[in-house]
Amino acid sequence: MSLVEYGWNKYWSKQLSKISGVSGIPARVISEHRDRYTVHSDQKDFSARVSGRIKHQASRSDDFPAAGDWVVIDPRGTGNEAIIQAILPRKTKFSRKTVGKRTKEQIIAANLDAVWILSSFDFDLNPARLERYITLVVESGAKPVLLLTKADLSTDPATIVSDLAVRLVNVPVYAVSVVDSLGIEALKSFLEPGTTIALLGSSGVGKSTLINHLAGSDIMHTAPVREKDGKGRHTTTRRELVLLPNGGLLLDTPGMRELQLWGPEEALEKGFADIDRIAEKCRFSNCSHGSEPGCAVQIALDHGELSPERIENYKKLREELILLERNLEVRTGITDKQRRKTYIREPSHKFKDIS
Repeated sequence: MSLVEYGWNKYWSKQLSKISGVSGIPARVISEHRDRYTVHSDQKDFSARVSGRIKHQASRSDDFPAAGDWVVIDPRGTGNEAIIQAILPRKTKFSRKTVGKRTKEQIIAANLDAVWILSSFDFDLNPARLERYITLVVESGAKPVLLLTKADLSTDPATIVSDLAVRLVNVPVYAVSVVDSLGIEALKSFLEPGTTIALLGSSGVGKSTLINHLAGSDIMHTAPVREKDGKGRHTTTRRELVLLPNGGLLLDTPGMRELQLWGPEEALEKGFADIDRIAEKCRFSNCSHGSEPGCAVQIALDHGELSPERIENYKKLREELILLERNLEVRTGITDKQRRKTYIREPSHKFKDIS
């Protein structure tokens, strides 16, 4: 398969021309597993690892390749091994905060055109969590699309779709069923040649099943969900880019039970554009949209223009992002302090007096 089918175009050719100091051929990262990557080039697929230079210069996790990245590789010999020499500047980057208390970024995927957020009509449907997903996707630069799977299990899917479309402003919502092919044709309109779309959602919502259906074959492993709570097992263990027969690339991702925000407070301005637009009319620029006088958001809420649930979730996510920024400031301050100590401890270089 050519690089064009994997998304290579004039834009990436221009980015490649700006890379200096390395030699090699362009390739795309189609999967990652710890410190090894599978990359696709015009020649063939390679098992690759990053160069010592990349390791030495890396200071953050996003200095390493991620699924969807375009890279420059140096094939070694006639085998399937290669060294990643450089990463082309990313067009989009989808990240989350790492699981746990550590304030670090984890890149889920790079250079995405859209993200299909999957949630099923059964136990999994949670509007507040969907707003969290949408906020992350919009911040990444990709376009969010909501797919409600297993529509064949719902008695009134149209009403649920309509209600969610009202709450989730400017986000397309589709009812999908692989069983009776409901909504499948609408999804195919997104799958233009070279377009990269990631699938995001909890385990058991049908990400791998949908990919298999669109691919026309069982290329991804699937497993049934538990009838007790509708939760599924992690059948996808790593992020993998799949080229569909009729064009378009889908990136399957492992189910995520925890998806913490990553980005500045301003990320909410994109994910909650309706609230942000109303908030511009607040009397105070730092309005918390609580009991302050002249709060346009509260007025809109009283008039039924905004739902109480959406406002509460907006405030919750806003507090989470503010806390994230504070933690990052503290962490950066500690890192800078440690660097200064290291610099001071280093012995000064003694130069030979040649005068």
